[in-house]
Amino acid sequence: MSKVKKLLHTRYRVDDLERTVTFYREVLGLEEARRHTSARGSELVFLKTPGSEELIELCCFPAEGPVKVQPDLTHLAFEVDSLEDFGRHLARLGLKYSDGPHMDPDGSGIAFIDAPEGYEVELIQMGKSGAGC
Repeated sequence: MSKVKKLLHTRYRVDDLERTVTFYREVLGLEEARRHTSARGSELVFLKTPGSEELIELCCFPAEGPVKVQPDLTHLAFEVDSLEDFGRHLARLGLKYSDGPHMDPDGSGIAFIDAPEGYEVELIQMGKSGAGC
């Protein structure tokens, strides 16, 4: 039986591609892996997270109309070493958590920040047992 082998990328469509790429690069530290225009005219930027093989594809395709992100529909989750340290990083950029951090007794915790276009990003600190929330 044939099965999928691995996750390659997740796609988010955005209206302001450069603003969104800047957010993921400067706030989260992602790296731009490649950029091109698709056959149908979409502007595509693929971002890579250090420590992961999967990519995030940001797509700008104005012909489809404005992006309308439904609240709590989807989010990306990233592991961080320390939510407290990441909160200080956000403050230096003039940003703050939109929710949390919410910590568990084992040291694990979660927090959220708002990304451009209405998307949400979850940040997870692993606990002593190696488990996140």
